[in-house]
Amino acid sequence: MANVALVTGGSKGIGLAAAKALYQMGYMVFVAARNEEQLKACAEGFAPERFIPVVADVADPDAVQQLFARIRKDAGRLDVLFNNAGNNSPAKSIEEIPFEEWLRVFNVNVHASFLCAQEAIKIMKNQQPMGGRIINNASISAMTPRLYSAAYTASKHAISGLTKSISLDCRKFNIACGQINIGNAETEMSGRMRKGVYQADGSIQAEEMMDVADVAQAIAMIAAMPVTTNVLEMTIMANGMPFVGRG
Repeated sequence: MANVALVTGGSKGIGLAAAKALYQMGYMVFVAARNEEQLKACAEGFAPERFIPVVADVADPDAVQQLFARIRKDAGRLDVLFNNAGNNSPAKSIEEIPFEEWLRVFNVNVHASFLCAQEAIKIMKNQQPMGGRIINNASISAMTPRLYSAAYTASKHAISGLTKSISLDCRKFNIACGQINIGNAETEMSGRMRKGVYQADGSIQAEEMMDVADVAQAIAMIAAMPVTTNVLEMTIMANGMPFVGRG
């Protein structure tokens, strides 16, 4: 029986690259996202019994329940969850961020990860053999903020706390939980960095990028490990990005 994975935010960018990598490893991959057209497009060329697009808003508790009911019905188990669904907000100083915008970012980046992890744990601790792996996309912002990114940065710091709590709470269930801190992977969303983004001194500069396939390779490496080993935190970044050093 094939191992089973769920990738949220999987219709494009990092999520799609990770879903493809897991598929190539032999996983049965459920790919969840909100955009039905993008999901249909990304599933073309893959075996429909192993690459399964599911329209779901993972920030909605009812939609998450339906998503995991589908996994239970069609697969009966879950080995890997890659919590990748994410949202950002326009660059604004913290006093300018509307509460609705703050809440939207937290709903997608934090609450969705919590909801999916919660349901994944319920499956993983009751399946045979017991256990599984949860990988959270935390972003380099979980460690160091960019200028004018308070909502996104705070949400990704929250992911660090969630990751460590899951890891601690779920050791007894043979569930390994870690996070991957990604910096400047080239996707549709991040391509703007080549044109210029805010630096710590307020200037705007273009930044180096890395191939998103390299991120997918790192996720596949973590997924391939036995659950007796946990990668609690991994940082993968474009080598030339202005991260290591003083801002």
